[in-house]
Formats: sequence, structure tokens, C-alpha cells
Amino acid sequence: MPLPFAVHVLGLAVFAQGTSEFMLSGLVSSIAADLGVSLAAAGLLTSAFAVGMVVGAPFMALFSRTWPRRRALLLFLAVFVAVHIAGALTPSYGVLLAARFVGALANAGFWAVALSAAVSMVPDRLRGRATAVVVGGVTIACVVGVPAGAVLGERWGWRAAFWAVAVVSLPAFLAIARCVPSGRGSEAVPVRDELRLLTGPRLRPTLLTMALVQGATFCAFSYLEPLLTRATGLTAAYVPVALALFGAGAFLGVTVAGRYADRRPTAFIAYGMAALALGWSTLALTAGRPVAVLVLIPLLGLLAFGTGTALITRVLGLAPEASALAGAFGTSAFNLGAAVGPWAGGLALEAGFGYRAPVWVSAALMVLALLTVAARWRRRTQVRAGTAAGC
Repeated sequence: MPLPFAVHVLGLAVFAQGTSEFMLSGLVSSIAADLGVSLAAAGLLTSAFAVGMVVGAPFMALFSRTWPRRRALLLFLAVFVAVHIAGALTPSYGVLLAARFVGALANAGFWAVALSAAVSMVPDRLRGRATAVVVGGVTIACVVGVPAGAVLGERWGWRAAFWAVAVVSLPAFLAIARCVPSGRGSEAVPVRDELRLLTGPRLRPTLLTMALVQGATFCAFSYLEPLLTRATGLTAAYVPVALALFGAGAFLGVTVAGRYADRRPTAFIAYGMAALALGWSTLALTAGRPVAVLVLIPLLGLLAFGTGTALITRVLGLAPEASALAGAFGTSAFNLGAAVGPWAGGLALEAGFGYRAPVWVSAALMVLALLTVAARWRRRTQVRAGTAAGC
């Protein structure tokens, strides 16, 4: 059964916004040089965006909860475009940092409404595919938008990439206005009951795991450009190629997750996390070998986004009665990791541990994620054993 065209339109809009979220991984050096700040400070522009997503997702979801979905999506996208124009024009690091934060608030609201809208337009058995299409917009951004942003930044400066994001968002705006149904968010479940469900013992471990997995992904990805040019020894011309490889792997991972993660979600997520822990460690060990790095990058993109998509689908499936806030909490967890990861990687760089250090931090975060899952599994086993003994 084909998905409604409107679901694909939402993926188009997420592509434009995902390009902005991830494109700084190829621009950190030029931004740092132009604005006179350190690499770690430039990396914080990614963290600022992620913090805005973390803070904004639940509040924007509550703010727009009873709005017509089309109106909410259009408003959030309009604000997103406006702040990118401001970011392209400003000579100030502080203003750019603020623009990234405000843009993230708008993006967070868009994500929360878009995930809710996508799953509301399809039957339960297609929830995974609909979620994968929306998240797939991010992976297409990695394949096309992020490398294109890196090329624009190399040829015409990093500001050209900001202008490009604003321009690419305009077709998405028009498509949403024409194609997305103007239904309202659900008012059947009181907000208090939704929050109680989302903060309960079933979802908390999944959200924490999601944050750790995304923290590992963003930690290494945010500093991929200096890793390639200063540890691997590749020229700057290889950076867009590497980003495209990562994005191609990510797109394949989202596709696989959309097709198969619903069948055995627990096993799919567990195996993906174990493979990521091994993969990030291997990348750190082989970072001085160009061939090994270029082989590992798409594989890690596949594992990171396949596992991340499966976790988002899991969150939405565990809270079907509160899909808007579930999408918001999932977005917050996703971007909490995206905020903490680059920050932790920046600390490792500033401490003088070298350009491989962020990748080692990613491996450590994956180990923590695996320990979290193991602790949850152990508690569930003990509860089941206690219940059986009581019977």
C-alpha cells in the first residue's frame, strides 16, 4: 500500500531543515576563521541548535496542540526561513548562536507536528514506513544537502549555505500549503494524562537510550571535517565526499529500519547498538588510514540512522494515545544527544587528546547506551521472576 503524498511532502520539508542541522559539520573551520572563534566554539553552533530542539519540542508541541496541523507547520517553517536569512547576514558570533537556537525552536515544533501528522495519515501497520519517510528527509539532507553546503562553503563562504537552506525551504512551504490536510491535533487525551504516559517507566529507558545513541552519532559527525583533514590526512575536497557517503549509508539505514524494525524491534535496536559501539571504536583506531575511514563512514551512517529510526518508531508505538507529545519527547531525546555529543567532543579536543578524541567519546557513549539497555533487561527479568515466584 503506497503512503499518502502528504507524508512525502513532510519528508521534503525535513530535508531542508535537516540540511541546516547537519551542514555545520563541513563548515566549522571556515566559520571559526571568519568569526574569530575556536573550533570548539564553532562546534557549539550545532549544540545550540540541538539545545533549542530539546527545549522547544515539548513546549512547541503543547503550544500548537490544538492548532490545525497545516497552520502550525507553515508557521514553524516560516520562522525557520527567517532566522536563516538573519544568520546569513550577521557578522556576530553571538547573533548567529541565537539564530541557531531560535531556528531550532521552530524546527522542533515542526518535527513534533510532522511526526504526529505522518502517523495519523496511515494505518498502524504503516507507522514505521511513515516515520522512516519523515526521518528519511534528514538522511537525504546528509546525502545531498550537507555535501552541497560544504561545497558552497568552500567556494563562496559558509554564508552561502545559510542562504541555500532558506531558498530550498520555499518549495516545501508551498507543498505543505497545498498537500497537507488541515486537521487538528488530538484533544481526546488530557495533557496531564499524556505527560504521565510519556514520563512513565516504559518510555524513560527508551528515551535515554535514544539520547545516548544520538550523542554518539553527533559527537563524531560534528568533528568529522577536522578528523578527515588533520588525522586522516585527506584534503578538504574529500570532505563533501565523506559526508555524502555517511548520508548514503544513513538513507539506507532509515529504509531498512522502516521495512524491518517493526518485526523485531528489540533485537533490531540491540544489534544496531552493539555494532555502533564496535564501529566507532574501529574508526578511532583506523583514523590514520584513508581507505578504512572511507569504508567505515557509510557503514556507521547506516547503523546510526537505522538504529535511531527504530528507536523513534518504538517511542511512537509505545504511546499511540499521545502521538504529538511522543514525537516531541522523541525529538527532545534525539537532540539532547545532539547537544551533549558535540559538547563532549569539544571538551576532548580542548583537553588536547587529539582529533580522534570525539570518536572515542562516541564509542564510550555507545557503551553507556548498551549498559542502560542491559540494566533495563535485568530489571525486567527480576520483576518477571518475582511475579512468577509470587504466583
